[in-house]
Amino acid sequence: MKKQWILALGGLVLLASLYLFGKTALPRTITDNPVTLPEKSFDIRLVIQNTKTQLPPTQEIYLGKLENSVTRGDVSAQQVKAYMELAGFWKDSLHTFEPYAYYLSEAAKLEKSEKSLTFAAQLILDNLRSENDEAKLNWKAELAISLFEKALDQDPGNDDLKIGLGSCYVFGKGRTGGPQETMKGIQQLLEVVRKDSNNLKAQLVLGVGGFVSGQYDKAIERLQKVVRADPGNLEAAAFLADTYAAKGNKAEAIKWYEVSKRLANNPGYTKEADARIKALQ
Repeated sequence: MKKQWILALGGLVLLASLYLFGKTALPRTITDNPVTLPEKSFDIRLVIQNTKTQLPPTQEIYLGKLENSVTRGDVSAQQVKAYMELAGFWKDSLHTFEPYAYYLSEAAKLEKSEKSLTFAAQLILDNLRSENDEAKLNWKAELAISLFEKALDQDPGNDDLKIGLGSCYVFGKGRTGGPQETMKGIQQLLEVVRKDSNNLKAQLVLGVGGFVSGQYDKAIERLQKVVRADPGNLEAAAFLADTYAAKGNKAEAIKWYEVSKRLANNPGYTKEADARIKALQ
């Protein structure tokens, strides 16, 4: 049966993109009832068009000029500049993430530099971790995957890019697809830890992948490795709590919820963690 993971698994990471566009949440536990939603599609061009019709005339005219400048550009450098201006307008003036990510990605794909591809891919990955809408989540995951793959074409041995690509499956496709989607990400991550077992970024995402796929013992082993090396890692502590809760070890789950509360030092986080502790008692 298709699994639905429509809450932010990684919204605990307080990245700039989440402050601007996303929301902070605890990861959903396996013991929660999964939400089953009908299949939806996300059409970014339709979203852009519909949003434009609701803009004040001055903004709509200005946006139209920026869009026309893309088609008028006779060299790639001009088109990249136009895409970046469009991305900046959607981000800074309209505060709307999806069109911003779309135009930033178009610029990166046209520029074809590893740096720009990686920047756009990582930005989208950071944001999709707090995405609750299935259609948007799938769109963001597919977009980020394509960007990471293009960057890896230029630098096949880059472990950070492999971790990013694997994370797109664990935090993105794996939340809405079957177990095979999560496994695609896990394979990318295993390639990294086979070379360097102390790569904490890879171990963390592998731990999350184990949680998502129900391999709780493996998840706990990897997450414990992360917190031993990095006791202040909020995300690892929070997932440890959820994994122990899913496994039925209430004492350890409560212990790690308390640890994560201390690390987060956030009233909203504390309120939700307390609710989970109360449910376990």
